[in-house]
This record gives sequence, C-alpha cells and structure tokens, in this order.
Amino acid sequence: MVKIFNSLTGKKEELVPLDGELVRMYVCGMTVYDDTHIGHARTFLCFDLIVRYLRNRGYKVNYIRNITDVDDKIIARAKELDVDATQLTDKYISSMQEDFNDLGMIVPDLEPRATENINSIISLIEGLIDKGHAYTGKSDVYFSTDSFQEYGKLSNRNTQDLIAGARIDVDEEKKNPADFVLWKQATEGLAWDSPWGKGRPGWHIECSAMSMDALGNNFDIHGGGIDLKFPHHENEIAQSVCATGEEFVKCWMHTGPLRIDKEKMSKSLDNFITVKEALKEFSSEVIRFFLISNHYRSPLNYSEEGVLEARNSLDRLYTSLIGLDTKKEKPSDDADLISPFKKAMEDDFNVPSALAALFEIVKSINLAKENGNTKEANVLGATLVNLSEPLGILQQKTKDYFQLGAILSNEEIQSMIDERNKARDSKDFELSDKIRDSLLEKGIVLEDTDKGTTWKVQ
Repeated sequence: MVKIFNSLTGKKEELVPLDGELVRMYVCGMTVYDDTHIGHARTFLCFDLIVRYLRNRGYKVNYIRNITDVDDKIIARAKELDVDATQLTDKYISSMQEDFNDLGMIVPDLEPRATENINSIISLIEGLIDKGHAYTGKSDVYFSTDSFQEYGKLSNRNTQDLIAGARIDVDEEKKNPADFVLWKQATEGLAWDSPWGKGRPGWHIECSAMSMDALGNNFDIHGGGIDLKFPHHENEIAQSVCATGEEFVKCWMHTGPLRIDKEKMSKSLDNFITVKEALKEFSSEVIRFFLISNHYRSPLNYSEEGVLEARNSLDRLYTSLIGLDTKKEKPSDDADLISPFKKAMEDDFNVPSALAALFEIVKSINLAKENGNTKEANVLGATLVNLSEPLGILQQKTKDYFQLGAILSNEEIQSMIDERNKARDSKDFELSDKIRDSLLEKGIVLEDTDKGTTWKVQ
C-alpha cells in the first residue's frame, strides 16, 4: 500500500488511482531559456524515481512533463542574445534532454510544449470568460480570484493575505490585486492571434490546458518544486476547477528546495551550478545518487563534501558486488530481507530509510563472502541490484562503474600509490599497508613488480 503526502490536505494518503491501476501524473517542467541546473535535476530525479517505483510495483503510469517555451524570461533572454526566441528554446530543450539522459532519467510519455497548445489555451480562457471567472482589461485578460471561493486552499492563504504579499503584481487593470493574467497583449516576439488581440498566454493557464488535454479534467498526481506551490499551482487549481466544475487534481506533491553551501542558489551569488558543470566533477550516477538520497520533501544542501560522501556510499554499494555474479541467481523473495526497503518506499518514498535497508543487505553480502558462501552472496547481490532499480542505481557492472572514475580518478589512485611508495622507502610499512588496504576496499588491487607498482580493478 503506497502512501503519499498530499500537499493539499497536509497528510499522507493511500494511493488509490481514479482509473484502476492507471496513475495519471503531471509534473511542471522547465522554462527553457538557460542550461539545466542541479535544482531542476533534483526535482525531476525525485519524480523520476517515483514513476519508476510505481511502475515497478505494477501500476501503469501515464507520466506527463511539460515544457514552457513561451515566457517573458525567454523573450528577454532572446533579446539579450540577439537570437530568435524559438531558436533559443530549441537549443535549451536539446540541452535539457541531453542532461536528463546523462542522469539516467526515463523519458516521459509526453512532453507537451506550450507553443503547440495555443488553441487549447485560448479555448480554456474563452470558457472562463463565458462562466464569469475571467474578464478583459484594457489590453489583457485576467482571472477573477473573487469568483472562486476556495482560492488559497493549497497555500493556506486568504486573498487579503495574498494581496499583502510581495508576490502580487500591482496592475490598475485588475479588479482585485490578487487576480492574475491569463492572456497578455504582445506586439513582438512570440505572439498569436486571439479574440482579445495579438498576444501570448500567461504561465499558469498553460499548465492547466496542457495537463487536462493530456490526462483529462481530473487526474491523480500533480507535482513540482515547492516554489511552485504559490502562486503557480494555486492559480492552476482555481482556473481549472472553475473551467470544468471538477476536482482537477487528487494529490499534490512538492519537492524541497536545493541550496548551495547552505545558501540559496542564484546567479547573483555566483553559486549557480549547471548539470553539465556538476558532471565534469563527478560521474552521472554519483550526482543522481546524491540528489535522490534525501527525502524528496526535505531541503537538500549541495556541497562538494556532500557529493563526496554520497560517492563513498555508492562506492560501498558497488564494492559489495565485486566478484559476484548477480545474473547467476534470482533475487531473494524473503520478506524479512526485502520488506524494509519496500516499507520505506511505500511510506511517501522515504529514500533515506530505503538506502539504510540496502546497506543492511550489503552487510549480509560481506558476511556471506567472508564465510565463503558464494551462492548466498550471489542471491543477496541479485536482490540488492533488483531493489535498487527504481532508484536508478547499481545497474552497471562494477568494472564499468570503477572505470568511470566513480571511486577514484586515475590521478587520485596514482597519488596514493606514490604516497605508499614513499612510506615503503622510509620503512613505514604500517602506513604502506593502510594505503594498500584502503585501495582494496574500493576495489583497486595493487601489484608490486620489478618495474614498479601497477593497479587494476578487482
């Protein structure tokens, strides 16, 4: 029984899909005007493992993740770079997909673009106007928050609190300062003909149109980063419910924020790290492991020290598999062995507890190795690999993992060999043995010859 924390109700609820075993899920994707950063990666990796786990449990998941390819930020960036806005978005969509592929993310069933859904967006706005939930100003079209009595129910704020908040734009055309744009007039850049003149859609209406087009008027899960809870998701609920008269989304999921060295990640602080930059320093599986290792709802602090700790943990998992043939035996069906992992994942996808369960299996593998029980070690290893699949880890051969530099780079290994040679020359055999054993724990075997010391992956 999978339980998920619902941001709308503030409690964990059993996953009961609206349509049998089919889970319909929409995640707010990127606004594509720059390279993907590790904050984006953290959010989408969390939903990636959620989709993987649900499918592993036997659910069918229709996974939709949109692409926002029309936005003021996109237009401003295109002007800054003196390029066509479509050329800019195409470039960063390709870059994003490359990054997500490098991190081992599954491809969504559909990635709708806002620019490909303009007719649906216009139709949705027309319906809101006809029902009295939207109105035209001098140039733009607005949603009337006064027309929806439940406005603020996701963020637990009333309209007066929202009006007092700094995130409300002051606009004389609005009937209520909390009202938001559905369609804005535009004479240049990305713009389309509409009943209200040439213009482009507001951000919030795009996701309502794309999600309902793909999944229907009401569906199971809607997710995104916690920064989208208000105003984006709050506004999605208002306009969608008012347009259809139906519930819209059953369960809302939000991922916690990512910080850099305990500070908010931003370009102004010069601590903005892209996925491509991170992958120059660490392997993709290490970055993936680090970004999913905390609970998805909790904040995560990105630091070199933290990634190194994650790398060491992943090293331990892979090291336990050295010398095993995990294809030779079937994974164990022993409930005592696998239930701790399953219990953790089904408790709102508690990855930290799930990883703790995996490390208990590592202990059992090492004990079986010490006792010379090869068959048991292989069964345990196969179980470890099988359970790890929804997390997207431990799916490559140990030799390949080590050669990718996930444990140590060639330079780091050689540096340790040089240090060991100095210790041997000075008769410090205790230090020499310690360095050798340290490398062996990481799967690196040293061989002393007349021509010097060589190494290989065990």
